[in-house]
Amino acid sequence: MSTCTTAVVGHTNVFLQPYNTPFESVPFEQIRLEDYSEALDKGLEQQKAYIETLTNNPEAPTFANTIEALEEGTDILDRVTSVLFNLTEAATSDELDELANHYSPILTQAANEIFQNEALFARVKTVYQQEKDQLTGYQAKLLEDTYQSFVRSGANLNATDKATFANLSSQLSTQTLQFGNNVLKETNAFTLHLTQEADVAGLPPTALEAAKQKATDKGLEGWIIDLSMPSYLPFMQYAHNRELRHQLYMAYNQKGNKGGENDNNQLVKDIVNNRLALANLMQEPTYGSYRLKRTMAQQCEAVYGLLDQLLAVYYPVALQEKEQITAYAKRISGDDNFELKPWDWAYYTEKYKEETYHFSSEELRPYFELNNVINGVYWLAGQLYGLQFIENDALQKYHPDVKVYEVYDADKRYMGLLYTDFFPRNNKRGGAWMTEFRGQWKKDGKDTRPLISIVMNFTPPTAESPSLLTFDEVQTFLHEFGHALHGLLSDVTYASQSGTNVYRDFVELPSQLMENFADETHFLQKVALHYQTGQVIPDSLVQKLKDSRTYLAAYACIRQLSFGYLDMAWHTLKEPFDGNVEQFERTACQKTAFFGPTAGACMSTQFNHLFAGGYAAGYYGYKWAEVLDADAFAVFSAHGGISAQIGKRFRDCVLSKGGTEHPARLYAAFKGSEPTIDALLKRDGIK
Repeated sequence: MSTCTTAVVGHTNVFLQPYNTPFESVPFEQIRLEDYSEALDKGLEQQKAYIETLTNNPEAPTFANTIEALEEGTDILDRVTSVLFNLTEAATSDELDELANHYSPILTQAANEIFQNEALFARVKTVYQQEKDQLTGYQAKLLEDTYQSFVRSGANLNATDKATFANLSSQLSTQTLQFGNNVLKETNAFTLHLTQEADVAGLPPTALEAAKQKATDKGLEGWIIDLSMPSYLPFMQYAHNRELRHQLYMAYNQKGNKGGENDNNQLVKDIVNNRLALANLMQEPTYGSYRLKRTMAQQCEAVYGLLDQLLAVYYPVALQEKEQITAYAKRISGDDNFELKPWDWAYYTEKYKEETYHFSSEELRPYFELNNVINGVYWLAGQLYGLQFIENDALQKYHPDVKVYEVYDADKRYMGLLYTDFFPRNNKRGGAWMTEFRGQWKKDGKDTRPLISIVMNFTPPTAESPSLLTFDEVQTFLHEFGHALHGLLSDVTYASQSGTNVYRDFVELPSQLMENFADETHFLQKVALHYQTGQVIPDSLVQKLKDSRTYLAAYACIRQLSFGYLDMAWHTLKEPFDGNVEQFERTACQKTAFFGPTAGACMSTQFNHLFAGGYAAGYYGYKWAEVLDADAFAVFSAHGGISAQIGKRFRDCVLSKGGTEHPARLYAAFKGSEPTIDALLKRDGIK
């Protein structure tokens, strides 16, 4: 199925009016390539005319005719951009990439023109000054957010600086898009074609089947390993051939750092320097200080405070873990001088787990057949939040892999649609994410419900077996599903406050909270059914899983901290950077270093979260939210784990509220007190 069709006589551009489809779902099959540019042009015209109407309004500015009014006037742009930019992530093509590259700076420029419109800002500022002390609740929050959006977009700058701000943000929109495209091309460019059985020795049957299927699909004999996670990770965990593990590791970790047309080194410099210049325009010394003003952390010192606090506790334990694995590797290899390298870590930690906890990650895989996992995750949502998911195969999709579900609550009220997209493709970026084709809002008595999508890169089915997930993939599913719940359960008035439109360091709470249910006994009884026999996962295997839950918890924490420190290092620069990206990264991550430097390996040149996503000066948010999710799950645990009572409280206090209140108040309303780090330390076996 194509994501767009060729021109036909009498064709109507579906983006130019509300979708005339069941549930107002996206009519993917009716979209032509030409529709994007036509709709983008008309949407920009609509937006410009609407803003002119607002600024020319002869009535005195009020909350209703200015702040609320700014929530509207972009319906065409909303429809077309949500499809275009989501498809460039999940089902792209050269044509879609070209469109995105062309229009991204144009859209940024149009947004800047709105936020730097002096007449419009004068109206916003008047309302802010006159009504900020009169409004309460979500309206007060909308007023504050709107005013700050103008200020932080340069509304108070002089004409020259406004033009500079617009130019910088336009460049950034193009540069970040190109960065992500380069990473995808680098990922797709590498394959490891193996023809000797000795080269794949150690791989479990599921990995061998998948690798053989990849080779067969290309008309080749043997096996193909690529850089998609379902292919890369099993090879690193199980392949006996150390040299091939080394080769694959370097291919994965050199993405964007090998020279050539897809090299990202200059883009890293350009992006961080443009972000710094933008922050300086806003009278901030660093991009981090500029970005963090609208977060729970608020300032760089608070971020470093969290990272340093966790480092002090976890790093000594992580070093002990490394010593254990190193000693084990020496014993297994029979070499007292064996030096553990990064490409050995997954291999020997998996073997050590098998020996110490008497089970392998592969033992779990037959119990996590994807369809059973889907049913189990939906069952969990029903237990916690009263939700029901009904597949609707008649609704249009952007790819045959996609499934679409109608979602209803316990009162049979329609909550929205959920699109799921599980398997890797060459035109799909790596990783996992939640997005939306439409958010939720209310107007004139109508509650417009959201169209939510979760996209992953799970182990695909083969000719011999269905899709069988690892336990980590089950956790990833729960994580993205938590984001989806945040969108589906949104119950707000304004679209800009719906679902995941919250502070970056709060947005991961609902997703990470759901991960905690992965090894809950009742959940596993529903989800973990052997794909051949239907047998529920044995209690003995569940106990082994739980016993191993804290295995390498300190190492996992330090790995996340290293990303957080790297992020902050790039975004607390006070001078433009023109040095060596790889060397800068080593220095930034030195305090979390686990192995000696590996020449050529570089995270920065492939770090989509930082340089192609929304996590610049925000990656720490995963650890920030982890403190919250451990603290919140302790409340669930105190009531038996899968608790409808606590689920309702979390839904009412957090999930349904979106960005209508400051997240600290939302969390306090749920917990009844501020969070502490204690629950996280206990969960990880540190305390």
